Amino acid sequence: MNLHEYQGKQLFAEYNIPVSKGKIIFSPEEVINACNEIGGTKWVVKTQVHAGGRGKSGGVELVDSPEMALEFSKKWLGKRLVTYQTDSKGQLVNSILIEECTEIKSELYLSAVVDRESQKIVFIGSSEGGVNIEDVAKNYPDKIIYQGVEYKDQNLVDQSINIANVLKLNDDQTKQFVPMIENLLRLFVENDLSLLEINPLVINDKGDLLCLDAKINIDSNALFRQPKINDMYDETQEDPQEAEAANNDLSYVSLDGNIGCMVNGAGLAMGTMDTIKYFGGNPANFLDVGGTATQERVTKAFKIILRDPDVKVVLVNIFGGIVRCDLIAEGVIAAIKDVDIKIPVIVRLEGNNAELGAEILLNSNIRIISINDLAEAAKKSVELAK
Repeated sequence: MNLHEYQGKQLFAEYNIPVSKGKIIFSPEEVINACNEIGGTKWVVKTQVHAGGRGKSGGVELVDSPEMALEFSKKWLGKRLVTYQTDSKGQLVNSILIEECTEIKSELYLSAVVDRESQKIVFIGSSEGGVNIEDVAKNYPDKIIYQGVEYKDQNLVDQSINIANVLKLNDDQTKQFVPMIENLLRLFVENDLSLLEINPLVINDKGDLLCLDAKINIDSNALFRQPKINDMYDETQEDPQEAEAANNDLSYVSLDGNIGCMVNGAGLAMGTMDTIKYFGGNPANFLDVGGTATQERVTKAFKIILRDPDVKVVLVNIFGGIVRCDLIAEGVIAAIKDVDIKIPVIVRLEGNNAELGAEILLNSNIRIISINDLAEAAKKSVELAK
């Protein structure tokens, strides 16, 4: 789960991590009061979407009057922002962050991720901030430090100083930086983060450290114990089909193809998509209905798949284990009747009672193509999609 920048900065403030003074607004009527409350003569206005590249797409501006901020809000609120990290439809702008303008002396980079190999949280720091860290890693690897840390480690101060040295901080800035790392680590662990990125972390004209951005990802598997974080979820930033699937406990990812896929099991779903690609087709989605492919779940899965207007055929690939294939076949038939599908449906059943399931499909008098071999089923779906 992703957070908006303003939500990340709210968390930063709670953990005494320095951020700019700002206000979040959800309507143009709030803009003038927000600018006056923040104070100053210049402000930065930022569209809030779950994507990078906002500045290059016109989603971030420096304004020198509340009226300019008002015009910016009218331009973007309720509209969709397209960046290099979004699809062609972009993401909906529901809110705008207004912040005081910061005089920047230098830009740095700082992030934290989980390193599964070392089983530690690793802080990544660089003296080159404000740009893609991938480019820095490729062209200036000596300007990046990867520092593994552990929660409440007695060596955390020394490790923080190691990062500070690569960031080229002076003594005063290092004194600010050491507790910042401790607070960021505490925030990371206590809120079950999977990624934390500050790009840029800046040194302002007073020589102080300040977080000008906040990108935070939460481990979705831990949301059950993070009710406060869970309340920050913004469904409008997700693909509508993906959001609906998540609400129905289905694993769904929208893709650009025209062959709808319904599979039980993530590994089998990936294998199904690979097989479709092998025969020259393009899957329209990844969809794992889980180990219990009941009629209700299959019906909901069909409805989600068919909301994609590009889908020309649906390939159902079910491996019967605990759930028998004959029961799955009956569920598929009932779901197809309920949804009233107009496009071809190919069903491949394997496993427990697969032959009986195939016989039920054959005698159903419904437009279902039953093929037991995955390669043949995938090949047929590609042919029909064309």
